[in-house]
Amino acid sequence: MSTVAMKPSEAQLSPNFYANSCPNALSTIRTSIGTALAKDPTLAAALIRLEFHDCFVHGCDASILLEQSPTTNTTTEKTVPPNVSTRGYEAVDAAKAAVEAVCPGVVSCADVLAVAARDASAYTGGPSWDVKLGRRDSTSAYPDEVLTNLPYFKDDLQTLIDLFGRKGLGPRDMVALSGAHTLGQAQCFTFRDRIHGGNVTDIDDGFASDLRRQCPTVGGDSTLAAMDLTPDKFDNNYFRNIVQKKGLLKTDQVLFSGGLTDSIVVEYSRIPANFNVDFAAAMIKMGDLQPLTGSAGQIRRTCGAVNN
Repeated sequence: MSTVAMKPSEAQLSPNFYANSCPNALSTIRTSIGTALAKDPTLAAALIRLEFHDCFVHGCDASILLEQSPTTNTTTEKTVPPNVSTRGYEAVDAAKAAVEAVCPGVVSCADVLAVAARDASAYTGGPSWDVKLGRRDSTSAYPDEVLTNLPYFKDDLQTLIDLFGRKGLGPRDMVALSGAHTLGQAQCFTFRDRIHGGNVTDIDDGFASDLRRQCPTVGGDSTLAAMDLTPDKFDNNYFRNIVQKKGLLKTDQVLFSGGLTDSIVVEYSRIPANFNVDFAAAMIKMGDLQPLTGSAGQIRRTCGAVNN
C-alpha cells in the first residue's frame, strides 16, 4: 500500500493544537469576536478580508497585523494598497488580549485571526468549520509583496485564475472565496469606471443608474455601496446578483462573463448549500498557505508588534 506524504504545514497544523495548552482558546476568541460584531456587524466582512489579505501575502503568519515601528525596525503592510482600507484590527487585538489573559504566550495572532474569520462567517449565518491551528507569527512584514499577491479590483478573469492558481487554489476555490463579498461594502473609486464607462456592457442598466446617484464621476471616492442586497448576512445573493449583471466590482462580474467559472456561479446562485460547503473548504485550504510552525517565528504578545 502506498502512502501520500503530507506537506509539513499540513502535518503540524491541527484543530486540536491547543486542546491541552489552552483548552478555552476557541471559546474565548468566539466570545470576544461576538462582542465586537454585536457592536459593529460590518466587521464580519472586514475580518474575513483581513484573513485573506494576510494569507495571500507570504502565508498565514499575521504579518498584516504588524504596525510600523522604528524601534524594532519593523515595516508594515497596512499602508500598501489595497490594504489601506482593511479594518478589524482592534477586534483581533481584543480577542488576542482575551486569550492572553487565559493562556499567556500560547496562542498566536495568526491563529486568532484565522479563528476570528471563521467566527465572523458563522455569526452572520454562514458556514463554520474546524480551523486548523498551530501557526506561529512572523517577525517581519512584507510590504513589497502586497501588490503582486493580492487581486486588483480591475483584474480580468484569467489574471484572477492565475493569481489564485499560484497559491494552489483552483477556479472553484476562487469563486467560493470571492463569495465572501456577500458581506460588506465597497468604496466608490473601486467601481466608478464600471458604472460610468461608456463601453461597459456587462452591467444591468438600472443597477448602474442607481449606483451613479451614489458615486459621481468626480469626488465621493470613499462613498460606500453594499456588495449585495444583504451586506450583513452571509448568503448566496452575491451570486444571484452576478447572474443578473449586478456585480459591484469588475472582479465580481468577470466570474460570470462567458468563461469557465460561469457554471460555478450559476450553481452557487441556485444551491446555497454547495456554496457554503465550498467556502468552508476553501478557507481551510487557504489557511494552509505557508504557515510558520515548530520553532519558526514567534508567538507575539501583542499582534501589532514583534516581541522585544
